[in-house]
Amino acid sequence: MSARRNFSFRDSAVPTQWAALIALTLLLSGVLIALRLPAGLMLGAIVAAAAISNFDGKTHVSSRAFIMAQAAIGGMIAQKMTPAILHEMARDWPLFIAAAFSVVAVSGLFGWLLTKWRLFPGTTAIWGALPGAASAMVVMADAYGADMRLVAFMQYLRVLLVALVASLIARFWAPGAGAGAGPLAHFFAPVAWPAFAVTLAVLLGAAFVAQRLRIPAGPLLLPLFVGALAQDSGLFALELPPRFLALNYAILGWCVGQRFSRAILLHAFKALPAILGSVVALIALCAGLSVILAAITHKDPLTAYLAMSPGGIDAVAIIAASAKLDLPFVMALQAARVLMVILIGPGVARFLSGAAPAASTMLAGDDDPAID
Repeated sequence: MSARRNFSFRDSAVPTQWAALIALTLLLSGVLIALRLPAGLMLGAIVAAAAISNFDGKTHVSSRAFIMAQAAIGGMIAQKMTPAILHEMARDWPLFIAAAFSVVAVSGLFGWLLTKWRLFPGTTAIWGALPGAASAMVVMADAYGADMRLVAFMQYLRVLLVALVASLIARFWAPGAGAGAGPLAHFFAPVAWPAFAVTLAVLLGAAFVAQRLRIPAGPLLLPLFVGALAQDSGLFALELPPRFLALNYAILGWCVGQRFSRAILLHAFKALPAILGSVVALIALCAGLSVILAAITHKDPLTAYLAMSPGGIDAVAIIAASAKLDLPFVMALQAARVLMVILIGPGVARFLSGAAPAASTMLAGDDDPAID
């Protein structure tokens, strides 16, 4: 408290605040990436922006930059919808739907319980528990009126814990897992500029069309579907350089972090035991579901476990590839789960929130900075 009273960015020039934000983001992200934590850049950006915001900083990210970040995330998910994954899903679609739905159902149950216990306002707990791509869930939760800040807190805590447990299990069963190159190995790889220009034009065009049409979460969803269709039809291959994705991860992190007020952080930490308990229970239940999946498909237990892992699709892909597992199977089920949550998430959130008592609104109306 005293540090907050003695130091403030209130009277600092905006360029100075941005310099502090970028420097702190690089420092925190570097530490997280060095520790091989998933989404390290985005997490570092969230913490940095939240810190600046809590010291009265005013480093707002423009709405156009926010739309670009959503389009990039949609394109990143579309890149994973390769023909091999789609073929795997089409061949055994009843199995994938049942397996993906079981994870979504278990996660929705935990979200409903957290809502029933009045730990979070509105549908926030439900969105925070849904096991989709974490960044996609944050964006969609905001579009559907949930508290983006608390959803981010729940989603990224789950991503970290799920990835940590999956990494430990993979290292136990497959000692070579994780020994390969990390996500920054090709950070400075040459860029196919013509393909990148086409990709950028298509994704941004789709995002701004969705924005003009006021499609809920459209700046993420429309680029995702357009990009996947263009790539899998052979029209063109999506080119998303790691440097471009890193920039957009940081932008999204700043958008989320700048909305973390002191009241939000205090409230989130008060609910931390319940969040941790729900994540641990979710991991355990998904591990139990993976035993059933392994018995039905005759896949090895580690492949089944990673396929049923509730979140962290990027981290799961890296672990599965380095452990030389059945990567198409793992990614097919992970992609099916992500798509299922994106498509039915709003309906699930509305249904579950209607089945739960009205949640506390103690955080409504706080003076969080808006995205301009």
